Amino acid sequence: MRVQGGRGRRVWTARGLWAGAELAVTLGLLVLLLVAHQLWWTNREARAEAGRTVHALEEQWGEGGGRLHEAVPPAGGGAGPKASADPTEEQVAVGEGAAPEAPSAGTGASGAKGGPRGDQAYAVLRIPRIGVTVPVAQGISKAGVLDKGYVGHYAQSAQPGELGNFALAGHRNTHGEPFRHLNAVRAGDEVVVETRDTVFTYVVDSVLPQTSARDGGTIAAVPRSDVKPSYGYSAPGRYLTLTTCTPEFTSTYRLVVWGKLRGSRPR
Repeated sequence: MRVQGGRGRRVWTARGLWAGAELAVTLGLLVLLLVAHQLWWTNREARAEAGRTVHALEEQWGEGGGRLHEAVPPAGGGAGPKASADPTEEQVAVGEGAAPEAPSAGTGASGAKGGPRGDQAYAVLRIPRIGVTVPVAQGISKAGVLDKGYVGHYAQSAQPGELGNFALAGHRNTHGEPFRHLNAVRAGDEVVVETRDTVFTYVVDSVLPQTSARDGGTIAAVPRSDVKPSYGYSAPGRYLTLTTCTPEFTSTYRLVVWGKLRGSRPR
């Protein structure tokens, strides 16, 4: 009886270990599938969606698209004063962070008073340095904008070419990750924003590698870091701010790129 009892315990122990191993393998496969979905499938779907949207905008505008344009100085004003140092970034995190400043007055880039509708794609952003061509949509909601592979316009900020700060957010990882290599952008690089009627060319001034996710000053009308006040601008101008999460695969901090309008031209 003791022998049989010992064998029975060993059998049940072996079965338990086997069941545990099967469960561990199953859970491991589920984790791998989840990772594959996040790192591959969401990128595939979002990039396809973004590409279709860029094409649709270019069709609406009656252009083949894909060209960078020579810029001429805008009438009535330059790009504003030079930043005192590298900028800091702001709440690019999918809606996290301090609330930005109030929007500038006037009509939006869509031509309608008050600007584009929420989640509406209305412009194309091109960053030649990192090979980015992506739609710009109104707002920074995850489902309606960022997870589609678009970059989102902080609705409280200026529209392209306007006096103030045209501030944008985009994913660093997954869902098309348009700003995956934003850290590779350098001072002097061109960033082109195309709307239905106008092509705007901004020139990058500086890059702030890391700041708080709640550093709301970076997307103010005159952008200046609340966390590191030595970084930013000190007078009104026509600014561009690009924000994303950092380090990669986290949303702990923000990476920020700042530029100023060099010129514009009709399409």
